[in-house]
Amino acid sequence: MHVTHLGHSCLLVEDAGSRLLIDPGTFSQGFEDLTGLDAVLVTHEHLDHLDAERLPRVLAANPAARLIAEPSVAATLRQAGQAGQAGQEAAGLAVGETVTLGAFTVEGVGGRHAVIHEDIPRVGNVGLLVRGASGRTLFHPGDMLEAVPDGVDVLALPIAAPWAALKEMVGFVRAVRPAQTFPIHDAVLSAIGRQIYLRVLGRLLPQSTELLDLSTGPAQF
Repeated sequence: MHVTHLGHSCLLVEDAGSRLLIDPGTFSQGFEDLTGLDAVLVTHEHLDHLDAERLPRVLAANPAARLIAEPSVAATLRQAGQAGQAGQEAAGLAVGETVTLGAFTVEGVGGRHAVIHEDIPRVGNVGLLVRGASGRTLFHPGDMLEAVPDGVDVLALPIAAPWAALKEMVGFVRAVRPAQTFPIHDAVLSAIGRQIYLRVLGRLLPQSTELLDLSTGPAQF
């Protein structure tokens, strides 16, 4: 499994010739020019995970790609007529459902966005458990630390958000117990601040979990 971090929470995941794009949001760069995608997946409605202006360009360049999203997001996209030139219509992925996308199987996990503040309603959030043909399993939680799936080899770890503290992120990794993890959801950090987070995480994560930094380039898992 080959993973490229395209900024913030956006990932390009490749395995056995199949390509998935996850959370193409407004804080991410370069995804709009990708081709050969099997699917575009969206964990939830927030703009840093879904750029509604650039999404049609991605779909138009990938007419065979499926558009898979958290169910309420999929409904909104359908109502808005959001589709590519080939007429791809958004399909919902609910918690517990599994979809086959090329060489991947993707399972919906979780269901709700983490609490930002008690005065802000919680929206839907479907974490993505991505199993590749290589036998490796990647977990992209979106904006959620509640669900702890089994069998995760690689964890995409949100490290900076209004809805989480560092102690919660460390606890999440310790609960998931992946062999490897790398930071996402980091666009709100300065370069200096990001390095502070990585140093602290490096000291607190289990010795069995390797902390990687995909900001320097793609990784093979």
